[in-house]
Parts: sequence; structure tokens; C-alpha cells
Amino acid sequence: MSLSFHHTVLANGLEIVGEHNPQAQSVALGYFVKTGSRDESPEISGVSHFLEHMMFKGTAKRSASDINREFDELGANYNAFTSEERTVYYGAVVAEKAPLLLDLLSDMMRPALRQEDFEVEKKVILEEIAMYQDRVQARLFDKLNQNYFRGHPLGNSVLGTSQSISDLSREQMQDYFTARYAPNNMLLCVSGRYDWSEILNQVSQLTQAWQRQDSSRLYPTLNPASGKDDFEDAKVQRIHVAVSSPGFAAQDERVYAANILAYCIGGGVGSRLYWALEDKGLVDSVSFWHDSADGLGNFMAYLSMAKERYQEVMDIFYGSLAALKDKTISEEEWLRAKRKIATALTLRGETPFGRLMSFGSDYQYRQEYTSVREAVDKIMAVPLAAGQLSLEKQDFYSLSLKPALKVVG
Repeated sequence: MSLSFHHTVLANGLEIVGEHNPQAQSVALGYFVKTGSRDESPEISGVSHFLEHMMFKGTAKRSASDINREFDELGANYNAFTSEERTVYYGAVVAEKAPLLLDLLSDMMRPALRQEDFEVEKKVILEEIAMYQDRVQARLFDKLNQNYFRGHPLGNSVLGTSQSISDLSREQMQDYFTARYAPNNMLLCVSGRYDWSEILNQVSQLTQAWQRQDSSRLYPTLNPASGKDDFEDAKVQRIHVAVSSPGFAAQDERVYAANILAYCIGGGVGSRLYWALEDKGLVDSVSFWHDSADGLGNFMAYLSMAKERYQEVMDIFYGSLAALKDKTISEEEWLRAKRKIATALTLRGETPFGRLMSFGSDYQYRQEYTSVREAVDKIMAVPLAAGQLSLEKQDFYSLSLKPALKVVG
């Protein structure tokens, strides 16, 4: 397969990147906006996610029903999401429909933000917040992040609170939109079969009125909290535990080793925690992963179990982590984890839609293009010794993921 990379920055600062696959039958497009809950102040907590909803409520050219109808007429697979770091609007269509999808997505990037739509959607957001309060895991990780990041913006809630959303005004949202949805704070990513010159000509015309803004992001120093905390919920019948410990930023090459190590420890069936806990019926669920962010990263774990199993489970969990200090991971174990990660990357990269998310997110973090083949080669080239050494330098073993939060009934 002959893939090629394209890159252009328009005069207004909008960056456009593409991975062209001449054999693909489809194309995926996405606007990656470098804004999320970490870019919010307490007074506007949740505005990024709220704004994501508003982007589908209509523009000067299209009503909300027009937007939904046009996506359906295109046969598009489309959606959007908001995280701590970014808000992404995307769609995938057959290759011939690319100009129509690009026109629609670009128009959506300049929403009307009408007061009447704002008031209606505010009720939807408040219902969503109330719904999430019934989800133990959602509350667990919100609380863990608040405790662990203790004031750092990465600990901000994506949804916000009922109070912050109730108090939010349309004018505050408009100000946030103007500052954060500037072209110099956005990345347009294209994957699949497309005509690059046509894409550039169309985007240049569609976005020529977009104005640059100061959309800088703050990067305060993190002093992560340690210790343990509980919160009670009488409705909970099982114990749920979440833990966190410092890891590596998305821009750090050591994330490859961190991801492999996390997979060895708790990456599903075949991992150490699977055999030690889940296979023996001691837990309902256990997982362990590395979460890399812009400038920061952390290892995380989640476990759920019967109340009477708590102490036994946690002893095994922390014992499994402590065993890593003695370099007990074998070369074969390390190789199996690398193969699983490489296979997952390859499978996801077989479609333009799957490739869009990996390609776009990675480029936004690193400002460099990495093909699937290059990413797989990087993973497979990480030796066990180098992975252990880099993680030891991060003080991974001595921390042993002690910061923890537990939900008890």
C-alpha cells in the first residue's frame, strides 16, 4: 500500500494534515480543536462539552435539522466528543462525498449559538450530569482526578457541575468559543482517498474569514497527591477502586515502554492481573493502563470486587506491582504485549475512519507524522531492559500507585 503524507498551514493558522491512501474507498475528515476541560476556569466548568452540543444546533446557513439531514443524506458515520484535552468533530463517507462532508463540518465550526438553543440544550446537559451521578465509575474517576491533580487543570470535570452549567451564560460561551475555536488552535485531519489540491482550495475558501486569536494553553507544574480516600454510596453493592500514579507525557518517547508495561500488568486477558485476580474469580473487573496527556501522563487502574474480598484483592494488586521491582517480566511476556498493541494499531489503521483518530491525535500532540508501519516498528523495537530502566527513572516502583480512591456501600 502506497501511503503519502500531506501538510499545509493556511495564512490564518489553520493546520491541515492528510494521510492519502489511493486504495481506500472512503475518506474521513475531522476538526481537532485543542480545547477541553483543562482549558476552563471554575466559573465556566463544563463549557467545552456544552459547546460541543451547541455546534450541532445550527449555523447562519443551516438549522439543526439541516445538519442532521445532510449527514444522513451523505450516509456519513459521524459524531463528536469532548475530553480534558480536545474537542473533535468528525465524519466518514465514501470518497466521492468528501467535498460535501467538508463543507458541512466547516460550516458547523462557526455556529449560530442562539439564545433559545442555548436554554434548551442547557436542560439536556443538566440531565446528562444527573445521569452520570448514577454511574459509579464516572463519579469515581471524577473524584480521583480531583484528588490526584489537586488544582491542576487536568483534574477538571469534563461535564462540569449542575451549578456551573446552571450559572453559565450564552455570552460566556461565546467568549470561550471566540478564544478557543480560532483557526490557529485547530487541526483539520484527512484520511483515506482524496484530492489534496481540491481539499486545500475548498478549505481556504470556507475558512478565509476565520480570525486568529491568542489560544495559548497553560502548563502549570503538577504536584500529584498521594494517600487514600473513601466515599460512601448506600446504593453500591460492590467495592470500586481507582488508583493513579505519575507517568509520561504524550510527547515523551517513553510512552511506548509505559504502554507495553501497562499491557503486561493489566491489559486484559493474559495479563498478570487477569491471571492473579479475574481468572481466580476474586474481582468482577480489573484493568491497568497508561494515560498520556499534553505535557503530563499517569498510570491508572480500576478494580471492582465483593466487600469481603477487598483486603485480599488489594494485597495481591499491590504485590503484583511490587514484584516488578525485581524485573520479573520475561522477554516472552514483553514480546506478547508488544504484539497485541501492534496488532490493535494495525487493525484500527485498516480503515480511514479508524486511522483518523490515531493519526489526528498523535499529530496534534507531537507535530509529526507517524505511519502505522512506523508506529508498529517503534513498539516492536522497545527492549525490555530499556523499558524497565525508563520506568525506574520515573520512580514508578517506589510510588506503587499508592494514591487511591475507593467507593464503599
